[in-house]
Amino acid sequence: MEYRPLGRTGVMVSPLALGTDNLVNPTPRDESIRMIHAAIDAGINLIDTSNSYAAGESERIVGEALQLSGRRDDVIVATKVHYPTGPGPNDRGNSRLHIMRACDESLRRLGVDHIDLYQLHRPDMTIPLAETLGALDDLVRAGKVRYIGSSTAPAWHVVEGVMTSEQRGLARFVTEQSPYNLLDRRVENELLPACQRHGLGVLAWSPLAMGMLAGRYSSADAPPPDSRVAARGGIYAERVSARGVEVGNQFAAMARSLGMDPAQLAICFVKDQPGITAPIIGPKNVAQLVGLLPVLEMTLSDELQQMCDEIVAPGSVVASFFNSAPWMRWKVL
Repeated sequence: MEYRPLGRTGVMVSPLALGTDNLVNPTPRDESIRMIHAAIDAGINLIDTSNSYAAGESERIVGEALQLSGRRDDVIVATKVHYPTGPGPNDRGNSRLHIMRACDESLRRLGVDHIDLYQLHRPDMTIPLAETLGALDDLVRAGKVRYIGSSTAPAWHVVEGVMTSEQRGLARFVTEQSPYNLLDRRVENELLPACQRHGLGVLAWSPLAMGMLAGRYSSADAPPPDSRVAARGGIYAERVSARGVEVGNQFAAMARSLGMDPAQLAICFVKDQPGITAPIIGPKNVAQLVGLLPVLEMTLSDELQQMCDEIVAPGSVVASFFNSAPWMRWKVL
């Protein structure tokens, strides 16, 4: 496969990243480890997790899988900080106090001496970016973190972060991780151009739009029984709408008419957009992972791009995947 630079760092990563939000919940430990090993064997070298996934158990399993494989140095380990890790008022957010504590806890769970990419899971508008970036800079200088990134932030906030780092001589964001799929293309308007302009790589989460683009929904009120929507509800269910299901099924029918797997085409669409480093896939088992691996070698043709654009126009949205970002006021009706 052709590896891609992670922003302007020179680090090369696979054009698909393995997401781990399904580890433990619902994927059992042994299957999780087999899945991680299968991904590494297939050439996927970027594994994305968070200290909030399964209350930290996802990080533990990633660390265990890497230890068992003996291939820690072959993998770029990415994790995140922001969401609550305890009941206290300082067990959350992007303050210096929380970031420093959370990083040490993530290192312990992962069983590693450094984190390759440490990301702010969400922006914290109550904390000055100078404080947050100062803490991250100290972690880089201490050797605990190699690179830093943000996630699900507005374009202006990402650029403010870059400017703050350059003005103060602090570690600089190298990536932004944002929701992006055919049903929510809003990042094409400002975020992707801003990241291209300033040399940030973009990791795209939910490229399958909760499975809507795989044609798994008969209606918004009838989620697949094995889906996160059925199991967790909440913010996951909010992303599934009648219009999203309708358009997702239209896309899936188009893919099948061409003899293509809808899930593969949906991920390929994201992978081959300008400015994208890698979509993050979140399989629940080895079989699902294997079913998505052909995307590593697929290419989105101009004809397929045009067909996708006719279903959902560039820069537009039919299902909101920014519903977990409080700064995004505009909702899809």
